[in-house]
Amino acid sequence: MDPNAPEEQQLTFRAVLVGCGLGAVISASNVYLGLKTGWTFGASLFGSIFGFAILKTMSKALPEYLGGGYFGPKENVCCQSAATAAGSLGLLFTSGFPAAYQLGLLGPDPMSDFGRIITFTLCCAYTGIFFTMPLRRLYILKLKLTFPSSVAAAYTIRSLHVGKNAEANARKKTWALVIAFTIAIGWRVVSEYAPGIMWDWHWGYWFYKAGWKWIIAAENWGWIWEWTPAFIGVGLLVPLSSSISFVGGSALSWAIIGPALITTGKAVGSPYSPDYPGYINYANMILSDPVHSPSPKYWMIWPGCMLLLCASMAEIGANYKSLATSIMMMVDPLIRRIRSDARNGEKQEDPFYDPVPVEEQTPVWLWTGGLVVSSIVTMLVMRYQFGQNAGVTLLAIIFSFFFSLVGAECTGRISVTPVTTLGNFAQLIFGGISKGSGLAPAANQLNNGLAGMIALGASEQCSDMLGDLKTTHLIGASPRVQLYAQMCGALVSIFLSAGMYIVFVKAYPCINELTNTTCAFPAPDVGAWRAVSVAVSSPSLPIPLSSGVTALGLGGAAILTTVLKYRFAPPEKHHWFPNWNAIGIAMILGPLCTYPMAMVFGGLIAFTWRRYWNASFVMYGYAIAAGMIAGEGLGGILNAVLQIAGVSGAVRGTSVGCPMGVYCG
Repeated sequence: MDPNAPEEQQLTFRAVLVGCGLGAVISASNVYLGLKTGWTFGASLFGSIFGFAILKTMSKALPEYLGGGYFGPKENVCCQSAATAAGSLGLLFTSGFPAAYQLGLLGPDPMSDFGRIITFTLCCAYTGIFFTMPLRRLYILKLKLTFPSSVAAAYTIRSLHVGKNAEANARKKTWALVIAFTIAIGWRVVSEYAPGIMWDWHWGYWFYKAGWKWIIAAENWGWIWEWTPAFIGVGLLVPLSSSISFVGGSALSWAIIGPALITTGKAVGSPYSPDYPGYINYANMILSDPVHSPSPKYWMIWPGCMLLLCASMAEIGANYKSLATSIMMMVDPLIRRIRSDARNGEKQEDPFYDPVPVEEQTPVWLWTGGLVVSSIVTMLVMRYQFGQNAGVTLLAIIFSFFFSLVGAECTGRISVTPVTTLGNFAQLIFGGISKGSGLAPAANQLNNGLAGMIALGASEQCSDMLGDLKTTHLIGASPRVQLYAQMCGALVSIFLSAGMYIVFVKAYPCINELTNTTCAFPAPDVGAWRAVSVAVSSPSLPIPLSSGVTALGLGGAAILTTVLKYRFAPPEKHHWFPNWNAIGIAMILGPLCTYPMAMVFGGLIAFTWRRYWNASFVMYGYAIAAGMIAGEGLGGILNAVLQIAGVSGAVRGTSVGCPMGVYCG
């Protein structure tokens, strides 16, 4: 910390306001990106850098009563905490809710259900936030988990505020983020009017038209190049090994297994047009006989889901000692208190020493009271708005807490939170409970879907907030302040995420509909969510035999390699093992290989940049990546607005470069 800095106010109106505004941008962006790819992104880096730029300018230009005055790193942490909370919860609207509408389990459209969507999201948000506080001392103070993204945010904030070159560095990082953000927005909007030229390069189709008829297979299986700033930016952030696993999963699925399924008759496609022989749609999800004549996309959902479940559970199992230690440490203070009372006040050493002054810590009554209230409200909402038994809801909240432990372990160690997988796992558990109680299939599907969304929303919120508290710890800021900032930010996320979902559904109705036509939003998590809901509620599993056997084989491979990784390989060699979660996502996402290719392209840029110009990457890399990710998402929102207004690329754009001369934006 800067020893010459004056005493600063950490919780300020300006920090929370700016943080909520920046988080709103990420929240809108996450709904777009989640529907496109199944991925969402945190707002910590975006909120840290952009928040600094805005608040530093305000601090110098305005009088104190209008938001001026000293602005330091602790207030910067408050701003990024509000931004992170405001940017969360997008996954609810890119998985569970669209799946429920596709299955006809809710009302006719989200607008008619807006009230109960808001209350449900509110329950998930605040339950997850209050889960966070008892885990802070465990994961951050005792186990000292890394939380890589949060450490990056802490060092970014430190570099913006402290050091002889801090002001110059801050200016460079800010301009890098602003320029990347602006270019990404502009590119996403302008490219919508010429998608075949500026966005997607359908090179396989181009060669097909030139006479190379066999190469249309590349187009059929989704090997299309896409100039997506978001996923090129993601490649700048994640380890190259993860990007290689992602594109490797696409190659396994859509260059090896998929063509083999068609050749052997295990799956079928549907021709696009008799005028274009050989041009086949393999992404169709409407099938009259999904067991005997599935599409490749449907067939691949089951191995993909199995990989996600087995990979996540294997990681947890391999680290069972840490998880068991986590649970024991949580109950240890209660045991010690009981023993202390039994020993008539004999002093015990506190294993959870907290360096934060008492007045800045979150009091136990605050988070326990909040957790009790949020749990009661959740049970009431689920009972009277969705007809779910209060006991089942309470059980879902309890499971959500344990899933939050798992999510925190994953986020703290590798900065990847498999919350959708945890939600699917909750679906399996509660689908079995509902089936055992004799519920009809539709009621079972709604029941397991809502329980899964509670687990998903709470664990997503908890993991994001724990990351904030890691940054808070490293900067020496107040955890209580961050709780208040997170509570304000969550309120923004609740309304904005739901609002953005309605905007997208209005602009692109195919998101909530099962249709034969290709949708602009593949929404891979929706397909997986719907498939699990149907499977656990059906009298017999609607899974092709070959798909089920492959799923078991790949699941076993994921478990085996994870065991080998942790038992026989040193930690510095772990990156040589495949990232099975990335491979599973590639299976569910396709046949669409644009995002894996863009991500590995960004990874190669980052690898080269770090190797030859590391200082430059440290200065600009994270800022550019954050700007590219947020910019594309906001550009997608603008395109949805243009679509509703009737002046989008679909109306005014060109189809040059698109297959069959049909607009492909």
